[in-house]
Amino acid sequence: MTHAPLPSGPSAAPSAAPASSWRARLRRWASRETTGGALLIGAAALALLWANSPWRDTYTALSETVVGPASLGPLPLHLDLTLGAWAADGLLAIFFFVVGVELKQEFVAGSLRSPRQAGVPMLAAVGGMAVPALIFAAVVLLAGDDGALHGWAIPTATDIAFALAVLAVFGRGLPVAIRTFLLTLAVVDDLLAIVVIAVFYTADLRVGLLGLALVAVALFAVLVRARRTRWWLLLPVAVVAWVLVHESGVHATIAGVLLGFTVPAIAVHGEAESRTHRFEHTLRPFSQGVALPVFAFFAAGVTFVGGGTEVLGQPVVLAIVLGLVVGKLVGVLGTTALVTRLTPLRLAPGIGVRDLFPVGLLGGIGFTVSLLITELSFPDSTHTDGAKIAVLAASTIAAALAGVALRWDARRARTNDMNLDDLPDDVTDLIGDEKDRLEH
Repeated sequence: MTHAPLPSGPSAAPSAAPASSWRARLRRWASRETTGGALLIGAAALALLWANSPWRDTYTALSETVVGPASLGPLPLHLDLTLGAWAADGLLAIFFFVVGVELKQEFVAGSLRSPRQAGVPMLAAVGGMAVPALIFAAVVLLAGDDGALHGWAIPTATDIAFALAVLAVFGRGLPVAIRTFLLTLAVVDDLLAIVVIAVFYTADLRVGLLGLALVAVALFAVLVRARRTRWWLLLPVAVVAWVLVHESGVHATIAGVLLGFTVPAIAVHGEAESRTHRFEHTLRPFSQGVALPVFAFFAAGVTFVGGGTEVLGQPVVLAIVLGLVVGKLVGVLGTTALVTRLTPLRLAPGIGVRDLFPVGLLGGIGFTVSLLITELSFPDSTHTDGAKIAVLAASTIAAALAGVALRWDARRARTNDMNLDDLPDDVTDLIGDEKDRLEH
């Protein structure tokens, strides 16, 4: 019996190379921060237009379409969810898995591994959450709308993808250290937001199911540390963990963070790179290119035609806008000023106090996580619609002001001791140069 020879040589290459090259270009495009921000904006704009068009009933019908099993035999699953709920609970869990992986990398081998190095942006993140929450509470209480107080956490969140996208577009020529400061602030902000969701927005906690979910997470941790990672084992275990967390009463996105934290951040088994880096590289295109835009599409579709504009007069709208645009800026700048003056902690080389003005504005881009907390905060559509409009408006205002501030900052002359530590900064890496594009 004879066997046909395997394809080899130049004749075999052309058929595979173009497809591989096309997929690689698509992945690089979807992984860019500017792409993620553009897709978020586009999806939200499309949802707003559709939800306020003559065909708005079709948007509502699509969002409320129920998909998924209610049970598996005698076992209740409660997975008969609307498409909007699947986007918030399911797709967003993928985004939070990427966030968990990124946080793990930062804590073990990145900008958060040294408390002294990360101290200022970490504390700035805390201040950037506390001040907006206080502003929100003060506004709604002074206005007499005590029922809206449950949404105090809405203006505390920062959207990593959107904020970094604005910085990438308008911050060209500024030191990369500013990006690191913003990234550190944003990931700590996200971590604290995750804690807030788990503690303050979880009802009917079922401890037994949560315990089983932690067992599934532990099994995932064992499998993800094995010599060979097999997706056909990891994926089912991750789905089981997600289902158990969903059934336990804790918001299902927490499962994504817990699973992300289990991925090794240091290269193991002689591998050339850490698995956190590999997982992030693999999933970020889907997270930014699909998960976040789809969530934004279903979360941002607020109808305010036909009398719906009344929601704009709600105290919650003003509270969220002031919290995100003003509160974030004051919180970040004020905390940084106090920390650098009263403690030995200092800003990283290349960063001056003036650079924190646009960073504080970038922190006011709440979007994804703020919309999620909005969904969890209010049972009534009136408060929810007003809060969503406020989040979208505040994020747009903050992004626009940040863009102007970044260009202003980039055009001004810089010294070689921007952080005033009496040591030369010697900045060589700038946002937008070739090295930055390769790394990010």
